[in-house]
Amino acid sequence: MLETFFNLEIARSAWPIILAGLGNTVLLSLVVVPLGLTGGLGLAMLASVRKPWVRYPLMAWVDFFRAFPPLVLLIFLFAGLPFAGLELGGFACVCIAFFLNTGAYYGEILRAGIESVPSGQTEAARSTGLGRVQTMLFVVLPQAVRNVLHDLLSNTLEVVKLTALGSVVAMPELLFQARQAQSLTYNPTPIVLAAVIYFVMLWPLVRLLSRLENRALAVRV
Repeated sequence: MLETFFNLEIARSAWPIILAGLGNTVLLSLVVVPLGLTGGLGLAMLASVRKPWVRYPLMAWVDFFRAFPPLVLLIFLFAGLPFAGLELGGFACVCIAFFLNTGAYYGEILRAGIESVPSGQTEAARSTGLGRVQTMLFVVLPQAVRNVLHDLLSNTLEVVKLTALGSVVAMPELLFQARQAQSLTYNPTPIVLAAVIYFVMLWPLVRLLSRLENRALAVRV
């Protein structure tokens, strides 16, 4: 068992390859999370516009990308667009797919947060002379983010885990590099090593979510 799954010699030899993949995973996360948050913020702010010609296309957009599997979207961008003469690299495909998919989720979370802020806050801010955009940025959004912070962090955790999908389009992130190392060593130890790295990297965020949940329950009680 130890020789097959926890071979230290193979782990040492595979470490440089795994480390390169870890760097790409961190870079990818630092790109796609802000992209998703930016897209989600734009969608959430558009949701405050009550015009039917804005509301219904927005609902269709959000529902479509929340229902569309991110893996299928990623493969379509990477393998389908070249038939239309548009060929993108793996990194660009992952960024675009995550922008569309996670932006829809972040948008719904932020929209719920914005709607949770009492309308009196907006009216009070506008009475002091703040414009609509200033009111949203400086008064409503800080309260909205605080109200849905747990959901934002939970979604961010899922986004970081989903970066492993980049291996499907030959993006040299952590899982892809671990699979490459496995093919070279004919041993699953590199996959186990990658799993351990994912756990160590994401466990603090899991603990933070648990603390926020406990705090929220204590406040309700």
